[in-house]
Amino acid sequence: MKDQVQLRVSNVGVALFVICLLAGIAVGLPTASPWGAIAGALVGLYFLYAIRIADQWEKVAVLRFGRYTGLRGPGLFHIIPIVDTVARYVDQRVRVANVSAESTLTRDTVPVNVDAIVFWMVWNAEKSILEVQDFSQAILLSAQTALRESIGRHELHQMVAEREMLGHELQRILDEKTNPWGITVQSVEIRDVQIPSELQDAMSREAQAERERRARTILGLAETEISNNFAKAALTYQDNPTALHLRAMNMLYEAIKERGSMVIVPSSAVETMGLGGMLATASLGGSKAQ
Repeated sequence: MKDQVQLRVSNVGVALFVICLLAGIAVGLPTASPWGAIAGALVGLYFLYAIRIADQWEKVAVLRFGRYTGLRGPGLFHIIPIVDTVARYVDQRVRVANVSAESTLTRDTVPVNVDAIVFWMVWNAEKSILEVQDFSQAILLSAQTALRESIGRHELHQMVAEREMLGHELQRILDEKTNPWGITVQSVEIRDVQIPSELQDAMSREAQAERERRARTILGLAETEISNNFAKAALTYQDNPTALHLRAMNMLYEAIKERGSMVIVPSSAVETMGLGGMLATASLGGSKAQ
């Protein structure tokens, strides 16, 4: 629906025109005079152009001999034909404008294609009519210009990772520009940021290399922690041979606790830990249990 409507006939005006015409014909039938039909048609034409309707979400500007007299609507309103003219119907609902910036260079000289959606509405119909000729086109061109300027001030990684921040910045710039027109920009959403395919491949390889670097760093830190713990354990066992023997016994126990397992231990190790007597006692205990 266009904002600029010079002639917009209402259903009520059409109905009144038909009623007046029929009434004039009915009055002229007994006398067979055409003046009744002519008078009814003239009255009907007056109501046809004088009675207008604005929808619930609309405001309409009325000019009298070219001078602004005020806003009408929503609902039924009356104008004087020829004297008054209806200049514009203003839709005050929230509207959506699709904005795109193609092959625009970012701050780090990367060409990108950006698509955005602008949500805006007219909050003062009088200003929007008197201050700007075509506010819909003005919003669209202003949004495109602001989007290109904002792209040039940001680097590529900011645009990809901080879309919400970019949208807030665009909303603030546009709102400052359109407020004097009686229009407010409620929000701007960055829908898509497209970069060249060859650059996408390079970024993918860079991300893969970064992940591999992090993995190697984490592995190195783990090896360092493990070696430090081993060094601390060695110092403990060096000053406490009993603890070393207990650790060795625990390792043997872990090795032979499973059924059917066999562990060959050097005799020197057994003698050092004094395990001979304990193993014999364990075997005797097992034979008695059978």
